[in-house]
This record gives sequence, C-alpha cells and structure tokens, in this order.
Amino acid sequence: MKAILFGGTGMIGQGVLMECLADPEVETLLIVGRGPSGAKHPKVTDLVLADMFDYSSVAGALGGFDTCFFCLGVSSAGMSEADYTRVTYDLTMAAARALLKANPGLTFCFISGASTDSTEKGRAMWARVKGRTENALLGMGFKAAYMFRPGLIQPMKGIRSRTPSYRAFYAALGWLLPVVKAVLPSTITTTERLGLAMINAAKKGYSTPILETRDINLLAGPQERKIPLQL
Repeated sequence: MKAILFGGTGMIGQGVLMECLADPEVETLLIVGRGPSGAKHPKVTDLVLADMFDYSSVAGALGGFDTCFFCLGVSSAGMSEADYTRVTYDLTMAAARALLKANPGLTFCFISGASTDSTEKGRAMWARVKGRTENALLGMGFKAAYMFRPGLIQPMKGIRSRTPSYRAFYAALGWLLPVVKAVLPSTITTTERLGLAMINAAKKGYSTPILETRDINLLAGPQERKIPLQL
C-alpha cells in the first residue's frame, strides 16, 4: 500500500500514522500538511503546503498512490457556517479533486463524525456540512470511499489532542472512558482501532461506505497492538 495522510499531527491522524508505521503492507506514506509532521521513519515523506486549497504546484508529487487517509478537521465551535464550510467542505474537495486526477484508482478514507447529517437539512450546522462533504466524496468516482463516523475516541500510546477544549475534556473526564467502553462499547473507539480500521478498509473494503463506531471497532479486528510505537 502506498498511502497519503492528511492531518498527521492531529489526534486521529497520529493514530493512523502509528498504525501505518507498524503495518508491513504500508510501503510508503506521504504526509501532507502546512508544516512538517515530525515523523522520522524510512516510510515517511513530508509534503509541506502553505496553501491547502491549491495543489497545482505539487501535482507531480501526488501520483502513484492507492489510498488516502483524510484526517484533517476542526471544531465548529464559534464558527459561522460559511467559515466551517470553507475549512471542511472546500478544503476536502480541493484535496480530493487533485488526488483523484492523479490517482483514478484511489481509495479515499474520510474522518467525519457521529451524528453526521446525510440529508444536509438538519438543525446542527456542523452535521449538515459534514454530510455535504460525505455525499460529495461518495459521488466523485473514487475506486472506493469510506466515511468514518467515530463518537468518543480514547487516545492511546501517548497521543494528545491539539484542540484545547478536547484536551480539557480528556484531562477532566478521561478516567470515565474505560467505564464507557465497558458499559457502552458501541459508543467509543480508540485512536489505535480507528487507525487499524482505516487501513483495513483500504486493504479489503467494507460492507457499507459509512462506518459508525460499531463498524470501526469491528473492522479494526479483535486484537489491538500492545507495543508502543515511537515516531
């Protein structure tokens, strides 16, 4: 597998990165971002872009890949619908169009969120925008496209969120996550399982293009890796 990763420094992206480094079937990994990922590994190459909406100057570097793990995302808190649409829908579409042009046989794995609105008509602004993004990706003509809708996510292997509000949540209530996992396992996953599920979707596909938390945990497999990985 030759993969491209967007959002490799975020909480979910770090989980995907760790599992890609541990998987011998992932031969190469191009990490696209506004700055270096910091990952030091023979598989990894960084592609630093000042403008994540314009890929015309790097089109030649985007070819030869079979998988994209798109893990970029921001909280909608305090944002207008227009601003959230630009950094969610518009940014994703710019990358997806460039990648599809360079790799017609690409599998695109997109991090969405639980309660995303596929009708694009609901009351929650973020859910409408995510739903619009999902629908557009599913209709673009990729070899395969999978929309991952995790709910609660437990960070593993020392991973921390870069979003202050999320860090505050984990600091205050992180001790509850194992309890939730034991009582309501279908509502929570981990950064490790999410990474494994995305890789497995790219390798062997899945029965539905939209994966809720239960699907994510099922696709990840019965056994999580126990050995911490260093980036």
